[in-house]
Amino acid sequence: MLNTETPAAQHPSLDQYPTVELVNVLVDDQFTAVEAVRAAGPRLAAAVTAALPRMQAGGRLVYVGAGTSGRLGVLDSVELYPTFSWPRERAEALLAGGRDAMFVAVEGAEDDAGQGAADIGRIGVDKNDVVLLIAASGSTPYVLGALRAARAAGALTIGFANNPDAPVAREAEIGVTLDTGPEAISGSTRLKAGTSQKIALNTFSSALMVRLNKVYGNLMVDLKATNAKLVRRAIRLTAFATGAGEDQARAVLEQCGFQVKVAIVALSKNILVEQARALLETTGGSVRASLAT
Repeated sequence: MLNTETPAAQHPSLDQYPTVELVNVLVDDQFTAVEAVRAAGPRLAAAVTAALPRMQAGGRLVYVGAGTSGRLGVLDSVELYPTFSWPRERAEALLAGGRDAMFVAVEGAEDDAGQGAADIGRIGVDKNDVVLLIAASGSTPYVLGALRAARAAGALTIGFANNPDAPVAREAEIGVTLDTGPEAISGSTRLKAGTSQKIALNTFSSALMVRLNKVYGNLMVDLKATNAKLVRRAIRLTAFATGAGEDQARAVLEQCGFQVKVAIVALSKNILVEQARALLETTGGSVRASLAT
């Protein structure tokens, strides 16, 4: 029996716990997710290193999963645009059962390996792409079909699984095992297995964006100011990074379409926004390198 399916020996009477104890047990069990991701840290670092040149060559991040795992992939993919200005067309998410499965379970979709392979072919995965295969069991047919098709297309494959020696991690070029063990509620991998996947995906994509110069210091300086909250954030980030007043920061941001990186370089070096934009282009979008020039 898979670790993720094995009943937890320490909680055979979970349904009889007082509510406060029940809540505490469910919360405390989540700490295992953090420990599992930390143990997988070297594999995540290897994945970031391997993915970087493909992203620099114009490749895409492609997330593949079923059920909870697939929905977590969708979540990570859609958040890259507002957080890091990562082009939407360079973050694809394939979910067993299609878009409708984001909201309603599509029974049997995860068992179709052929559809997984077909979906990889449909979006034209190639050698510059990085395909993230996510499955708690590590043996979901839809995900394995996608993995094999992605490898055949020359893409970098990174497999995330919650069981040791799982096919998804074993067959991918880089396997990331998140060994979270039995769930407090037997087999409910939406609990700590899902939490570990969320942490691992956030860690991988955020670290990759740092390496792609989307962060200056620890400031997210390549956000898309698509609403009032993000406009205010852009102003605060620019003011903080440069020491300028918020009114001055806003004025320069308005000149450059609220591109925080451009505003920081323009204000810090006292140059025009056009000059700041050109300088960033020569440094691969690095604020730090542009300021040192």
